[in-house]
Amino acid sequence: MKIDRGSGLVEPARQCNSPNFDARPPGVETSLVVLHSISLPPGKFGGPEIEQLFCNCLDWDSHPYFAAIRDLEVSAHLLLRRDGELVQFVPLTQRAWHAGASSFRGQATCNDYSIGIELEGEDDVPYDDRQYAKLIPLLAAMLRTYPGLSARRIAAHSDIAPGRKTDPGPAFDWLRLYDGLSRELSLDGSKNA
Repeated sequence: MKIDRGSGLVEPARQCNSPNFDARPPGVETSLVVLHSISLPPGKFGGPEIEQLFCNCLDWDSHPYFAAIRDLEVSAHLLLRRDGELVQFVPLTQRAWHAGASSFRGQATCNDYSIGIELEGEDDVPYDDRQYAKLIPLLAAMLRTYPGLSARRIAAHSDIAPGRKTDPGPAFDWLRLYDGLSRELSLDGSKNA
C-alpha cells in the first residue's frame, strides 16, 4: 500500500472522483482517521449506490429509503468494500465531507484535519475478513505518511459525533484492528506501533 503525499492518492485504490470536497484550511495537518460504515440501501452490499451517492448521481426515486437522504452532498476519502476493493473519492490532501458536526478531544470540525474511511457494512453485521486485510496496511501506510497520526488518533464516527452517529458499530473488531496494526508497524520499526 502506498500513499503519494503530494497528490494524496492511494495506490492501489480505484479512483472515483467526487465533487463533494474542498480545500483543508491553510496550515492544518492531517491528524485523525475516522472510520465509518455505510450500506445503501440499508442492509444491501455490493451495489453502485454508495459511489452514486458520493458522486451526486444517485437516483433518489429508485428506493424508498433515499427520500430520507435526498439531495445530500457527502463524500469520504475512501470506501473499503466488503470484498476488499478500495475506492478513493477525494485526495487525502483535500477535505472530504464525511464527519458532519463533530469534535475529537475538544477539537471541533473534524473534516478539517481528518481522513474519512467508509467501510461497506452495518453496525451489527460482522465486517468481512478482506476488509480487515486491506484496512490494516492502509492505516499503517497513513501512519507512516502523516506524522500527526498515531494509532490513538483512529476514531469511530460514533466517537466524534456521539448521540448522532453509531458507526461503525459493535460489529467492528477494534482489537483485531489494533493487533494487526501493531504487527504491521512493528515489521518496519515504525514509531506509531
